[in-house]
Amino acid sequence: MQSQAQRLISLFHTIVLAAVAAFLITSAALPVAAQNPVPSSAAQAARMSQFASRLAHPAKPRMSAKSPVSAPSDRRRHLPGEGNGIAYENGPVNGQVDAWTINFGFATTDTIQAGGGVTGVNFWAWLLPGDTITSVEVSIGSAPFGSDQFDGVVNLTQSNCFTNNFGYNVCLESGNFNAADGDGWVTLQNASVPSGDPVYWDENSGVGCQSPGCPSQAQENSVGTIPSEAFTIQGQNNPPPECFRANGNLQVLANFTQQQVGSSGQDGVVLDRAGNLYGAFPNGGDNSAGFVFKLTHFTDWLLNPLFSFAGGSSGSNPTGLIVGPNGSLYGGAQGGIQNCGTNGSQYCGLVFNLTPPATTCRTALCSWNQNTIYRFSNEMDGAGIINVSAYDQQGNLYGTTTTGGVYDFGTVFELTPSPGGWTKTTVYSFPPNNNPIQVLVGNDGNLYGVTNSDVENQNGFVFQLVPSGGQWTLNLLEYYNYGGPHSLGQDSYGNLYGMLPPVNTVFEGMKTGSGWEWSMYSAVYSAGNLNNLTVDADGNMYLTGLITGNGLHDPFILKAWVKNYGLNVESLQYFGYESFPSGGALAFDPVSGNLYGTTNPCGAYNAGTVWQVSP
Repeated sequence: MQSQAQRLISLFHTIVLAAVAAFLITSAALPVAAQNPVPSSAAQAARMSQFASRLAHPAKPRMSAKSPVSAPSDRRRHLPGEGNGIAYENGPVNGQVDAWTINFGFATTDTIQAGGGVTGVNFWAWLLPGDTITSVEVSIGSAPFGSDQFDGVVNLTQSNCFTNNFGYNVCLESGNFNAADGDGWVTLQNASVPSGDPVYWDENSGVGCQSPGCPSQAQENSVGTIPSEAFTIQGQNNPPPECFRANGNLQVLANFTQQQVGSSGQDGVVLDRAGNLYGAFPNGGDNSAGFVFKLTHFTDWLLNPLFSFAGGSSGSNPTGLIVGPNGSLYGGAQGGIQNCGTNGSQYCGLVFNLTPPATTCRTALCSWNQNTIYRFSNEMDGAGIINVSAYDQQGNLYGTTTTGGVYDFGTVFELTPSPGGWTKTTVYSFPPNNNPIQVLVGNDGNLYGVTNSDVENQNGFVFQLVPSGGQWTLNLLEYYNYGGPHSLGQDSYGNLYGMLPPVNTVFEGMKTGSGWEWSMYSAVYSAGNLNNLTVDADGNMYLTGLITGNGLHDPFILKAWVKNYGLNVESLQYFGYESFPSGGALAFDPVSGNLYGTTNPCGAYNAGTVWQVSP
């Protein structure tokens, strides 16, 4: 008969043996990936001796066909099958941050909204030098890692390889297959490489994505939620509306998505000294509060989403974007301080500055930083639509507010930089029924602008503000009792030009010894709805409009100039029937002679484009 001590020892042995057995059973049930010597990400693998010794390590990044800096821009526009066959695009290759294993038991899945008739996939992979992927298992399902819509092994072709900063080869992989439905999740796994090495799917976080529903949500089967990947789903989607009639002088530089555009148009584009283009959508972007983009020209044009406004007090609905003297961006927005409107509950508005990252950007796609340089404090200070439109040689900014000031009909303001920040001065408060909408710095140092004085009839003035002794004196240069003036510009001789959109008319203010001589000219044809106008140094006007009458409905771009007191007109380009050049700024490049603008809607995603007309 066992003693009590013996029974306790026997019970302890039984518990220990049961625990050991449970551990062995649990260990046998672990997924393959958890026991794998291959890690779940390429960055982790690069820190392991068995992989690091096999990676290429260039001495330093260099601008070449294989440069980590230039590679994304060079390859963004050359994916096989791009065009009308794009059903879903989650953005171009990044190639420099990380990538996720899609063999050795690992799988990565991303959300897609590709509709029906999927015909293929293009994705970017990180490979050990010398490797080639021959096939990958592709699944499409209604849930993460699901396969209820399609599951099959897809043969791949490999192209466009470059070496990244980790020493991996980053390559475009393309394969064809047929799936009846492409909404839900796409999963890649079981990638086949003759060498038996790991394969990684490039992480791009959805930056530069071009489709409804992007950027994708993404998961990895051993980690959980991860950033999304670089890929395109091909499909038999219907072709988008025609943007332009065939013409060798016109080119589409960028196609926007509905998420980027939002529910309204944009303010056109502006040009910096390096030839880059910038623009803004008032309620597009990640938060539907405003989206600012940049177009950079390498071997082709690369669209870089710079900033999405957060809304509320931090800013929304950006307007009046300009490139400042230091190359950063300035503009006005809603937000700031809630102390305006009839009950003091509305935001008064703010002026923002967008600047590049403080540290060197390692890819072609980098977000910029927002700095609010001024918040309007009350109605007397200025409110309404804040439009920053000019700067002078000292770096002072000038703009307009559509309400506020002494009479609550708007102001012209000046912002002066200093080491301690920016100082705001009200240049002029406008009297009743004269809302300023634009101001520019003239060749003579005076300010020139336009007002819309009556909402119903669109009456307005062209005005001049002259500085003297710390004060500004207002001179009304010309009054229009129909068709409020808009899009004021100046040539190198000091002459002013603008348009009266509702009555299809442009005007010129010629500077004379004794003052100004004003003339009005009908634009051309039966054109109506003039949208925008810009002026070059020689006084040539570039504008867009619409030919109507006799069954015609043709948007156009015109070049017009005054000679011998008459208007000469040259047609530069006709748009397609389904598109129209949208409102906002046209940009003219004096070096190349190119003209830039926007359309809405049309393009690959039926949400608008940026276009270029070459001389």
